[in-house]
Amino acid sequence: MTIDHIDLARVDLNLLVALDALLAERSVTRAAARIGVGQSAMSSSLARLRTLFDDALLTRAPEGMRPTPRALALAEPVRATLRQIQFLVRREEAFDPRTVERTFTISLPDSTEVLLGPTLLAYLRAEAPGISLLLRSLDRTHVLEEIDADRIDLAVDLSFRGQQHHKQTLLYRDTYVCLFNAALVGLTPPISLDDYLRFPHVLTSLRETAHGVVDDALAALGLRRTLAVTSPRFLAVPFLVRAAPVLTTMHARLAHLFADALGLTVSPAPVRLDDVAVSMLWHASYDDDPAHRWLRTTLRRLAGQPGASLAGA
Repeated sequence: MTIDHIDLARVDLNLLVALDALLAERSVTRAAARIGVGQSAMSSSLARLRTLFDDALLTRAPEGMRPTPRALALAEPVRATLRQIQFLVRREEAFDPRTVERTFTISLPDSTEVLLGPTLLAYLRAEAPGISLLLRSLDRTHVLEEIDADRIDLAVDLSFRGQQHHKQTLLYRDTYVCLFNAALVGLTPPISLDDYLRFPHVLTSLRETAHGVVDDALAALGLRRTLAVTSPRFLAVPFLVRAAPVLTTMHARLAHLFADALGLTVSPAPVRLDDVAVSMLWHASYDDDPAHRWLRTTLRRLAGQPGASLAGA
């Protein structure tokens, strides 16, 4: 498509910056603060954007401002365009992790933070001291929205159902094992299915439901277990297990870490459970960002998984 320079010159491209901020924040006040202008200036930009696109773009709603269908359709093309412009106008320099200064926001469950956080932090302090991390609890309900709004750089979870502009790569695979205090339950590995069902269990559930993959596997055999505690926090589980005659089933890497630290015992789970794949997700507009790419490669390496890129969705 040939560029109509005369027509394009009539458009203030700064309006696209304002539109991106407005769509991300859903608030004139927050959008103004995001790009460092006054609220009146942002209100003026919104009025000009409405004229430019012949659409209201954002309308008032009880929860703030709601984007129109036209605005939602513009969100990804505008973000991609601004990202490309940013790449073009930045001074080309060789990326050097030892001198770059940047903060990355990563959304992840506490289990992954315990497994990878210490190793990643030690590596960054040694190899990239100018890179800092803002770690946030994973919100599965809004994670894609937060990626799209540029509030988080990376998300880590068991699986994502993204769209074409969301990219994923595998961090590592893991199996399930059983963890318990041998002194309290009087068991030695490998434990039997009868022993597994004889003791109550501790379940970790981010969905706040008293049902997990173990319950599905047992139901297929016509069996049920007794749950003593259901908690959304992985870090609380080993302390619960250490204090009472209960069992828990969790990812093997985490279980061995807890067993070594707290004197607990690990046993193969006596019920067949599928392996799990832990992946990370990011916005496609960051594919060619040198620092972002370096961080993704570093995470894969530290997780012990080369990780071929998975197409989005």
